[in-house]
Amino acid sequence: MNAAPRLPLLLWALLLLPGALHPQDQPAVPDRVETARLVVQALTDRDFTTVVARFDPTMRRALSPEQLSQSWDALREQVGAFDAQGEATLDRVQGFDRVTVVTTFARGSIDVRVVFNQAGQVSGLWFTPHPRDPSSSPPAYADTGAFREVAVTVGQGEMILPGTLSMPTSAGARPAVVLVHGSGPHDRNETIGPNQPFRDFAWGLASRGIAVLRYEKRTRNYASRIAAAPAGFTLREESEDDALAAVTLLRSMPGIDSSRIFILGHSLGGMLAPRIATRDPGIAGVIILAGSTRPLDEILLAQIDYIARLDDSISSEEEQRIAAVREGLAAVAELTAADTSSPTLLLGAPPSYWLDLRAYHPTETARVLARPMLILQGGRDYQVTMEDLRGWEMALSGRSDVRFRVFPDLNHLFIAGRGRPTPTEYQIPGHVAQEVIEEIAAWIHR
Repeated sequence: MNAAPRLPLLLWALLLLPGALHPQDQPAVPDRVETARLVVQALTDRDFTTVVARFDPTMRRALSPEQLSQSWDALREQVGAFDAQGEATLDRVQGFDRVTVVTTFARGSIDVRVVFNQAGQVSGLWFTPHPRDPSSSPPAYADTGAFREVAVTVGQGEMILPGTLSMPTSAGARPAVVLVHGSGPHDRNETIGPNQPFRDFAWGLASRGIAVLRYEKRTRNYASRIAAAPAGFTLREESEDDALAAVTLLRSMPGIDSSRIFILGHSLGGMLAPRIATRDPGIAGVIILAGSTRPLDEILLAQIDYIARLDDSISSEEEQRIAAVREGLAAVAELTAADTSSPTLLLGAPPSYWLDLRAYHPTETARVLARPMLILQGGRDYQVTMEDLRGWEMALSGRSDVRFRVFPDLNHLFIAGRGRPTPTEYQIPGHVAQEVIEEIAAWIHR
C-alpha cells in the first residue's frame, strides 16, 4: 500500500490500467492523439459515459462510468483541481497505439495514457505521475566503486521480470536482500517523481557489503494482460510470487550466502513481508518499512480525509468524493467467497483481491513467524502512520528478535522533510536518509 507517492495507497491504480510496455518500431496512427485529448477533456468535464463509450468490450466490462468516476475523484483528491492539457506523445507498443497526455493539476502533473486497439477503441487507460528527471547523483553514503550492477531475470514462464542485482565487490559470501514494492505499478527503483528510494536502498546497502536485488513489478510490465483477465488476481500474483522467485534466484548465484537472504518490504510490501516469509522457511529475516497493520478501508478513508483537510476545510466536491469511496468500500464489505471468480472491479481491484486482503492479518502472521524482524517507521508518514506501528508493537514487543525504530523527520519514502507532510512533498528531490541505511545494514550484519 504505498503508495504513494505514485498515487498513494490507492488500489485503483493497480488494475485500471496497463503499465510499462515495450516499444516496437512500427508506425502509429496520427489521429489517435486528438482522440486521446478528447478522452482527457471528457474526464475533466466529468463526462464518464462518453469515455466508457470509447472502451473496447473488455474495458467496458471492467470499468463502468461510476467506477471511472470514483477513480477520477480519487486522483483529484490527491493532485487537486485540473489546470490544463500539455504535451501529447504517441508511440506503438505490442501492436497497440499509445498516447501519453501530460495533464497538469493544482498539486502536480499526471500522465494520462490512452491505448487504442486496431479498431480505434480504448483498450487501456491509466494515470501515473509525470516523471521528473530523477536525481542522477548517487546519495553521499553510496560508494559506487564498492559494488557492481548485474542485469538479471526474475521468475519463469510468461511473466518474467527484468531486474538488477547490486553486488558488492568485496570477497566472500555476502548476505542479500530482496526489495518488495508498495502498491501500484512500480519500476525496480520504486521511482516516485524525482526520487528513487529502491535505488538508494540498493546502492547504500551494497556499499556496506550486502547484495540487493530489485526488479520491475508485475503490475507494471504485464498490466494490460492482468487488466484483460482480472478475475482471480490476488496479493500472491501482485507481489508474493515474484518476491519468492527473486529469493530462489539469489540462492543460485555465486557469492551469495544462501542462509542470509532477507525480505525488505516497503508499504504494501512491508505489510506482506511476514506472509512472504511464511512461504519460504529459508528466508533469514524480515525488514518492514512503513508496513500497515490497520484494515485497508480505514487507511483509505483516513488518507482521503487527510488530503481533503490540507486546506483546513472540506468542500462539497471533496465530500462527494469521500462518499463515493465509502460507497465502494461498502460494496467490498458485502463480498463473499461466491464472488471470487467475478471480473467486476471495485475501487479498481477484482473481488478476489479484496477477499484475499480481507483474509490476511499481518500482525497475526508476524506473531507466529519465527524469524528476526526489523520494523522501521517514519514519524512524518501520513499514509502509514504511527498507529500502524503500534499494531506491530502490540503483537511483537515481547520478542527479543524483533527491533523497532522510529525516524521522526522522515516521510513515507524515508526521506527527510519538515512541516506538515503533503503529496507534493514526493516531488521534491531527495534520498533515503543515511541513518535508515545504517540501521538496516547493522541489523543484517548482526
